[in-house]
Amino acid sequence: MQFKNLSKTASFDVLKKTPPIDLHNALARGRISQSSVPIGGGLSYNWAAMPVDDGHIALMQKLADEQDLVMKYQSVLEGEVMNTGEHRLVLHHLTRGRVLGDDTSVFADEEEKGAFYAEQLERIAGFSASVRSGSLVGSTGKAFTTVVQIGIGGSDLGPRALYLALKGWAKGAAVKRIEARFISNVDPDDADDVFENLDFESTLFVLVTKSGTTQETLTNCDLVRKAMVDSGIPRLDPSKHMVAVTSKTSPLASSKDFLEAFYIDDYIGGRYSSSSAVGAVVLSVAFGAEVFQRFLAGCHEADLGALEPDIRKNAAMMDALVGLYLRNVLDFPCTAILPYSQALSRFPAHLQQLDMESNGKHVNRNGEPIDYATGPIIFGEPGTNGQHSFYQLLHQGTDTVPLQFIGFKQSQRGVEIETDGSTSQTKLVANLIAQIVAFAGGKDDANANKRFPGNRYSSVISGDKLTPEALGALLAHYENKVMFQGFLWNINSFDQEGVQLGKVLAKKVLSGGGGDEALLAYMELLY
Repeated sequence: MQFKNLSKTASFDVLKKTPPIDLHNALARGRISQSSVPIGGGLSYNWAAMPVDDGHIALMQKLADEQDLVMKYQSVLEGEVMNTGEHRLVLHHLTRGRVLGDDTSVFADEEEKGAFYAEQLERIAGFSASVRSGSLVGSTGKAFTTVVQIGIGGSDLGPRALYLALKGWAKGAAVKRIEARFISNVDPDDADDVFENLDFESTLFVLVTKSGTTQETLTNCDLVRKAMVDSGIPRLDPSKHMVAVTSKTSPLASSKDFLEAFYIDDYIGGRYSSSSAVGAVVLSVAFGAEVFQRFLAGCHEADLGALEPDIRKNAAMMDALVGLYLRNVLDFPCTAILPYSQALSRFPAHLQQLDMESNGKHVNRNGEPIDYATGPIIFGEPGTNGQHSFYQLLHQGTDTVPLQFIGFKQSQRGVEIETDGSTSQTKLVANLIAQIVAFAGGKDDANANKRFPGNRYSSVISGDKLTPEALGALLAHYENKVMFQGFLWNINSFDQEGVQLGKVLAKKVLSGGGGDEALLAYMELLY
């Protein structure tokens, strides 16, 4: 297995010289029907409106083979040290099953990690069942009716996005839901907003910090405790309303301030942690452990598909390679994530962290500067809202922004109205279809202001309904896409040094500035 820079890859040299196809008249029915690959969870990825044809795909296959993408993925699954910056294993796939089969064991920290993650899930299942059944109650005897997660970054964005994605499904499927809320920003207004109309007596708090030292999270935890004490409620004991998700070596692991502690470790990066205890506790309490297991099953199905060496049968790898062509051949710096599902309203924000924190790197795995672009800027909002917002630039702006649509045939809740001969969901899907074709084909007009240039490229991930299995497959698809792109660029997608410098300087500010003139000047301005 070789790790080499993209610019030293022979097949990439050929791909760079291969121009994009013209999409103006390319979207024939045959092309569209033959450009899909299953993801898992009932989803498929379709690249028909991307500027590639069989010739491009053949070159991308050679590039995938030359860069040993499947072999590198297998190395991740086998427990090799793939996070070179921190000299760590990368084990988020293992939290949802053994992709290489039950005979594959991964040992670290004097324990078998597959068994460790399974044990934590079993403990979480038992705990969530006691909360949901009412056998475990708060300090004043009230059953828990709300759960609040306190975390930041990967401890917030993924679990929050997944909770919102499953709320409507739970209602439509008549699954009991315990309301979940989230506190992330150290801005005290964030926590205070969550406190509005919150019954502390019936609220369970989940504090998530791997190290047990995350400044923003611990500050918010103290704010929660103070609010509970200040409430004046007799017999209200904050320690009977809090659990921790942390590492075994964290100071929180054995703290008497928590009902229980569930464990994660250094081999699960924050942005990859939604399928670990980080997401399991809040989502199992909110929807039940059975629902979370269904979500994990969708993740696992997509993880299995990512082992396929043929890129026409490997959705994550195809998505990664098409994205590389857009980024490194056509030089597009941005990608928009456009889910035509309100349930996925926070999913683009999660993908923003997943992609930009993973692949926003300027050196290779050995710390050497690279001479090509890496991860794109990610942004997005749900459709159809975005159509009445930033789509103007996407259609007629001077920059081409590749688009990734997500859509479903059915709504989650099944509550809609029929007007003008079509339902609300039908109208939603009609808008999605229209946008794909409009972006690709454009529109000619004598009035230049009404002219659409077309050749605005897009893909679409589609399925029947956003279920737990579909959501798991969707999450794993993007995690694996990001991983494959990191391999292609020969960068470490599993560390995040970019978040550290600001933390260090913030501590310096809080300790008085340390004589740094720039810090002191801004302290005078903002304090």
